[in-house]
Amino acid sequence: MARSNRPRGRKAPQSGDDEADVSLNHLLEGWRRSEVRRDGLWHVQPVPAKQAIKSYLCPGCTQGIAPGTAHIVTWRGDGVLGDDADLANRRHWHTHCWKIK
Repeated sequence: MARSNRPRGRKAPQSGDDEADVSLNHLLEGWRRSEVRRDGLWHVQPVPAKQAIKSYLCPGCTQGIAPGTAHIVTWRGDGVLGDDADLANRRHWHTHCWKIK
């Protein structure tokens, strides 16, 4: 009988699989990323609508970000006062306002 080359199913991920570790870390960090803009390095973290429980003022358009609205939190990655000061000065942006900044 001829052999079939058809896949028989997906392999279960191994406990030491690097790809699974990377995706787990990605989920735990909340999809935080770093972006280089013309004014320097920025850390960017999305806030989903269900986690947005307070209102904020967007520095891009000076309009309010209502509770329950998905948005972006940013802070400097290359500030001269250190990481603690940069994190304390983080700002909440509308996603569109951050994209056109």
